[in-house]
Amino acid sequence: MDSLINATDNALRTLFAKPRASRPCPTVAGDSTELTSPDKTLAGALMRVNHVGEVCAQALYAAQALSTRDPALRQHFIAASEEECDHLAWTRQRLDELGARPSLLNPLWYAGAFGLGLVAGRLGDRLSLGFVVETERQVEAHLAAHLEKLPQGDHESRAIVAQMKDDEARHALEATSAGALELPGPVKALMGAAAKVMTTTAHYI
Repeated sequence: MDSLINATDNALRTLFAKPRASRPCPTVAGDSTELTSPDKTLAGALMRVNHVGEVCAQALYAAQALSTRDPALRQHFIAASEEECDHLAWTRQRLDELGARPSLLNPLWYAGAFGLGLVAGRLGDRLSLGFVVETERQVEAHLAAHLEKLPQGDHESRAIVAQMKDDEARHALEATSAGALELPGPVKALMGAAAKVMTTTAHYI
């Protein structure tokens, strides 16, 4: 019952409360951002997609923490979720600075990711960890692509995305060290296709 209450609290805080980071927002010392209107629009759309990714991360980790019966693994998922909350706060702050809005479909994204996390958790702890590894690898690649797409002068957004990329790579390594199983190729492909639908839609809505 406590786990269910925690999962419900996580959903409400992720979707409706202002996220708070435990670490300072990454910055690039000495660099100031001056964006044209088109660049500002592009940066806002890309950071909206990244914010959606962090909404989904909160849902995934909450569902996996709820599913596992291993107290140590549950704490692993909770700790990862807390660090991902920094990403959630940073991306939301940057959206506000750019005058952009979060995705209107965030409740839908959260619900879908939570469902996927529950399914992964029910398949067993090692497969659940494998799901984390593949998710983080795909997110890391996605963030690398955004570093190529973000305006070169948007130092604030680029600093946030670079730090997020490093954190996601570490999360994948930690899950691998915890005993993750490699997911089958078709599962990886399906995850990639679902992510593509989400990122394409969130870019605009």
